[in-house]
Amino acid sequence: MNIRTHAQIALMLLCGAASLAAHVQADEARAKKIVGGVCFVCHGAEGESSSEVFPRLAGQHWEYTAKQLENFKSGKRKSTAMADMAAKLTPDEMVALGKFFEKQTVLVEPAKDPGLAAVGKYIYHNGNKFSGLAACASCHGAEAKGTTALPRLAGQYADYIATQLQQFNKRERTNDNAVMHAIVSKMTPLEMVAVAEYLSGK
Repeated sequence: MNIRTHAQIALMLLCGAASLAAHVQADEARAKKIVGGVCFVCHGAEGESSSEVFPRLAGQHWEYTAKQLENFKSGKRKSTAMADMAAKLTPDEMVALGKFFEKQTVLVEPAKDPGLAAVGKYIYHNGNKFSGLAACASCHGAEAKGTTALPRLAGQYADYIATQLQQFNKRERTNDNAVMHAIVSKMTPLEMVAVAEYLSGK
């Protein structure tokens, strides 16, 4: 392979990298425009959320966020408000939004009720052997940071987590892992709010 060939290959790689960088910048610019036009009202400009009714998206796995947006759009996950918001999003925009929020700083605040959080910590890490409830950490991880397929729960609003657990229990939320239905069916209302309180301060 001569010097000219090496130079041509190097130039191709350089152009490819430049093209990819430009594409990433374009995606992020598009995501910021969408966030600034719609998402910020409920979820905040950087995913910090404006109310405990709405989830914090900062630090959430981009794959999970993109999947939820697709599920809202398809109707697999029910929400009149989010269905309207996601209706016009393309798959690329969903990914771009997910990656934008994943890069944002996660806000950490102490749990409001330390006693309740202590109960939640035990349940999260150990489950309840008397009811057969499995430890939440077995799927969501000891640090509650989740995976690409499972949501990050650490730092999420307590009210939001408790509401989602209740929706799983009532079968009002059916778009995610069926395992959640089996798990929450063994949780008492106290255990739900206790786990949620613990995670909010983690």
